Amino acid sequence: MYGLAVRLLGSYMTALLRCGRHTLDLTTPVVMGILNVTPDSFSDGGRYLGQEQAVAHALQMVQAGARIVDVGGESTRPGAQPVSAEEESRRVIPVITALAQHEALQGTIISVDTSKAPVMRAAILAGATLINDVRALREQGALQAVADSEVGVCLMHMQHEPQTMQQQPRYNDVVAEVLDFLQARIAECTAVGVGRDRVVIDPGIGFGKTLQHNLALLAAVPRLCTLGVAVLIGVSRKSMFKALLDRPLEQRLAGALALTSAAILAGAAIVRTHDVAETADAVKAAGALRAAGYRCAPGSN
Repeated sequence: MYGLAVRLLGSYMTALLRCGRHTLDLTTPVVMGILNVTPDSFSDGGRYLGQEQAVAHALQMVQAGARIVDVGGESTRPGAQPVSAEEESRRVIPVITALAQHEALQGTIISVDTSKAPVMRAAILAGATLINDVRALREQGALQAVADSEVGVCLMHMQHEPQTMQQQPRYNDVVAEVLDFLQARIAECTAVGVGRDRVVIDPGIGFGKTLQHNLALLAAVPRLCTLGVAVLIGVSRKSMFKALLDRPLEQRLAGALALTSAAILAGAAIVRTHDVAETADAVKAAGALRAAGYRCAPGSN
């Protein structure tokens, strides 16, 4: 089964991801660096609230190997409370404007992590060329906001809402259900003129999933790749490592690098992380092994 899935990866691995004025070659996997400008994100809330600190951190991440900087103004950690579109825009738009205009970041894709159409439209005007949406363009006006532009979009699966998503998440078959959901969202995008070369999918590790659900989805990366668009994986500092390794937040990097490397070997094209320098090294090493023809050992799934 794995060999068949790997052969099918060619449908996207040689493709280019179109994000407005940028085109990203995904033959070699890339890193998305996380830039939260929120007071309450689970890992780095409050650290980059000022524009100067945010821009400095973005530059640091790009120098460390990030090709994409993902700016978020609303926490989606378990239990997080929503904020208004006005407040979210107030947090992210000045930062996106500064990043998009910075001379050293002209080759960098600026992404906005939002589900709200007004924030998407304002961010696109400010210079964002990728929308990263945990609700997969299901909020009012979001699909049309992307269709009216030339930006790329990442469609993520999330069961329920951040406030409730980790309250006993249940699936009959998590892999099949997530695949069906993402396939349907891809179809919604193509129906309004958003081509597959502008679409990325994310199974939403930790978003309405137990540890076993997360592991099943990571094992299913080759199946996700058969949907014919780029796959993004984000495991950085997530609570699954508390359950899996009994590690606190500041001691989860090794576990994250192990699962990130496995995802790259299985075909993931983009990884989202707080720890850019270490992750970029892991991605480069795993990507080189994949390019050299890595396959699972005989007899494995």
